[in-house]
Amino acid sequence: MAIRKKRSISLPPDLDDQIAAAAEQAGVTYSAWLAATARKEFVLRAGIAAIADYEHDHGTFTQAELDEANAWADHVLNRSGRSLARKPA
Repeated sequence: MAIRKKRSISLPPDLDDQIAAAAEQAGVTYSAWLAATARKEFVLRAGIAAIADYEHDHGTFTQAELDEANAWADHVLNRSGRSLARKPA
């Protein structure tokens, strides 16, 4: 059995309702949804830090490189049936 640490947190009622609905829709417990969402946040932060490190060492990405990366992401998301809503630069 996995070890778990129990916490007590306070949330605004509207946020609590949104989390409960998202967990139900995903078919997981409230705690599992929060844990998965926190893990995603840490993955995003690590990715952002890695990009900053890369750009520090190699210079900022060119517009062509960014366009290529965005096209790749759109392709991958389209294949998965998802979309990437992006505001024009």
